[in-house]
This record gives sequence, C-alpha cells and structure tokens, in this order.
Amino acid sequence: MKVVAFGGAGAMGRLAVKDLASREIVSEIVIADYNLEEAAALARDLGEKCSAVRVDANDHGNMVAIAEGKDVALGTIGPFYKYEEKVAKACIEARVNYVSICDDYDAADAILKLDGEAKEAGITMLTGVGWTPGITNALAKKAADEIDEVEDIAVSWGAHASDTVGKAVTLHTMHIFAGTVPSFQGGRRVMIPAGSGWEKVRFPEPVGVVNVFHVGHPEPVTIPRVINARSVTLKGGLVEHYFNILGKAVAGLHLTTSERGKDILGGIMNPLLPYFEKFDRPVETASAGRVDVTGKKGGKWFHRAYGAVAHMDVLTGLPASIAIQMIGEGKIATPGVMGPEIIPVDEFLGRLKEGGVKFFEGDDMTTPLEL
Repeated sequence: MKVVAFGGAGAMGRLAVKDLASREIVSEIVIADYNLEEAAALARDLGEKCSAVRVDANDHGNMVAIAEGKDVALGTIGPFYKYEEKVAKACIEARVNYVSICDDYDAADAILKLDGEAKEAGITMLTGVGWTPGITNALAKKAADEIDEVEDIAVSWGAHASDTVGKAVTLHTMHIFAGTVPSFQGGRRVMIPAGSGWEKVRFPEPVGVVNVFHVGHPEPVTIPRVINARSVTLKGGLVEHYFNILGKAVAGLHLTTSERGKDILGGIMNPLLPYFEKFDRPVETASAGRVDVTGKKGGKWFHRAYGAVAHMDVLTGLPASIAIQMIGEGKIATPGVMGPEIIPVDEFLGRLKEGGVKFFEGDDMTTPLEL
C-alpha cells in the first residue's frame, strides 16, 4: 500500500507516519509537508520506505500531482477550517482514498457535502479519525450498540495545554470558542454560543476533573448521521482553566470572527504560550476523552461511561494510522464521505489499546475497560 501523508511532518501527523512506516502492509510513504526540511529529516529517520516532498495546500494542482498513484492519503494539515476541503478535493481528483484527523465542525460539514463526488470517484473518505472526533465517536458507537434506545450522548474532552504545540492548535482553539457552534438537541441541530454550558467533568488520570464548555467540534455533526439519539453534545476544556477564560475573552472581543483575524492573533499568541505554560506546568501531561451514553435497555434506563487517555499525539495520530491500515486490509471499503462511526469499533479500539491508549469505564473513570 502506498501512502501520501499531507502534513506528515507536523506534531500530529508524524506519529501516524511513524506507525505506518512500521507496518508491513505499507510499502511506501511520501511525507508531503510545507516544511520540506522537517519532512526530509523524518524520512531519513524512518528509512527507505519514506521520501519527502514540499506541498502547498493552497495549490490544488500540486496536491493532485503528489497524491496521484497512491492508495490512501493521510490528512493532517491544520487548521482544518482552512484546508480540509482543499485536501479532500485534491484526493477526489486523484482518486485516492482519504483519512483525516479533522476536528473543525465547519470543515466536517464541507467535506460531507463531497459525498457524491467521492462515490463517483469510487473512493473512501473518512473525516475526523483522531482523538476527538475519532476515539470519542468509536466509544459512543460502542456504548450505543449496548442500548436498545439511545437517548443522550454527551461527549467531552480535557487536556493539559502543554500536551501539544503548534500554531494550528492555537488557531483551532480560537476557532472553536468563537461565535456559535453546532449541537444536536431535541432531535435536531441547533446553534448555541461557544463557551456556554459550563460544567465539571471527570476524566481518567492524570487529566482528572476539568471545566468544560460547549465548543465547536464535529461529533454533533457526524454522530447523529449513524446513531439515532435525541441529543449529541460536545464540550471541551483545558486543565489550566485560565486558558479557557482567555479563549472565551478573545472570542468575546470578536477578534477571531475572520480567518485573517485568527491568523494575526495566532501569530501573536503562539510564541507567548510556552511562557504561560511555565507558570503551571504539570509533572505529567496528557489528553483525555469521555463519552456518556444514556438510554433504555430492556425497558429500563441504562447509562454507560467510557473514557480514553494518552498523550495527544498518540490519541490523534494512531487512530488515523489504524484506519488507513484497515482500508488497505479491505476492512473499510464503502465509497463516499463518512465519519469515524462506520469503522469496525471493537477491532479499532483493540488496536488503539495495543498502541498505548488506556481505556476506562464508570463514572469515576478508574476501572480499566476490557476490550
């Protein structure tokens, strides 16, 4: 299987690339990144399977040319509200299967509209196969499969701010706290203020209890397409609560209502974040997701709580690598654009556990989940 990794030298993409390079099913990986120096260094480290090329996500012809002849493309170029649709369209023209870690709701909306074109091209496109969305969607599907009638699906994520770096992450954080964001409530999509709905949620250690808020993520966009539920909500927050406050404050000043505004502010904020983090850096950093599914089983109310924890690069990069391998193995072969809910859930979660993701169940998130 030949793979092209768009953004493969970045913070999230490189773990997926490293994992793919270690798999016998993968014969070739082209690391296509804007930073050719980083891509070339990674290719040298990983050996003869890998090569590097510079890519410009704003150059459609360049991306098509790089993707042509490959079996699957990995999409990790962020922020996804700027680049997901562009990369997806290039893959459709090149007739190459696509797996991305897209975590922006509007980007998910945009790529889902390409379903007809993907089917016509005969390719499989999976959007949002990372940490959240991705692992969270799989946990929601696992819990929903245990219930006769699903009522509510509450997805949450929490992370240490210093568990990752990069301007794309900064831009994403500003984006998800801006304006109104989608939620699925009362059987329909609604738009609600980002940063609203504050509550405390317990995640597996070392993340622990985190203040979370409604933010813009794809789970309320994709999960209702597969699971019949009355509500699907998504809340997230950082362990260092002052970053949540900062995000809400910046959004309240309407400084992030345009892409240009986000780019300017991101360029200012990103160099300053390491200094903020030094004030309250934990001994151990991690990221976590939690899914609470409520419904009826045998006519009685039933509740399942599942959680996952690891470093953010593992949580985000490993799911994409596994999905690409499953496409190569013929285990995911349906043409069209889909969310991660369609991935065979038990095998997917089992492989993630083998790769180092820790899974838990129960309200206190301390009981290991048997997979």
